[in-house]
Amino acid sequence: MRAAFLLAGLLFAGNAAAQDWQAVERVEPYSVQGSNGLEIYQSIGARGPKLGLGRVIAHTGFKLTWTRKYERQGDACVITVNKPKLIITYTLPKLKSKLAEPLKGRWDTFITGVTAHEKVHGDFIKEMVRQIETMSVGLTVENDPNCKQIRSQLQTKLGELSNAQRARSRDFDQVELTDGGNVHQLILQLVDPR
Repeated sequence: MRAAFLLAGLLFAGNAAAQDWQAVERVEPYSVQGSNGLEIYQSIGARGPKLGLGRVIAHTGFKLTWTRKYERQGDACVITVNKPKLIITYTLPKLKSKLAEPLKGRWDTFITGVTAHEKVHGDFIKEMVRQIETMSVGLTVENDPNCKQIRSQLQTKLGELSNAQRARSRDFDQVELTDGGNVHQLILQLVDPR
């Protein structure tokens, strides 16, 4: 359930005010089925999105591109426009089976909780993009009339913000997925509601 990271910088001239963008959020469902909680969870384990060597319940991925404008100002280079285009994709299980109560209620609680968990990852990604935008608009490098040094400085700062976002997502998953954590409790409630 870790957020995937894809960052591609597209360098185009354009005019845009800071933070006048909105992320596009979409859900990409995968089908699961079962007649009891354990069967549903086993279906998730067999069909869930692959991450690393195994499969996970859900996943938040994103694609981030930028419209940037670098301007020469005297002997310096300045980023005057840095507008993001962010697409966040939540891969979530979708139940094909028709359920009766009380299993239907347990499934509803489970999928609502898993979706909320993934939305937190989405919020972390949006916060990172806002930080990148805030940090980069107006970024100035002196003695860089050809706007070459500014690009390497920007990449260094982007790497730092990206690493911080990934660490934040890992820390959140660790709390949520460990014994007693929120997602762990959702799984237990679905599989064994005692």
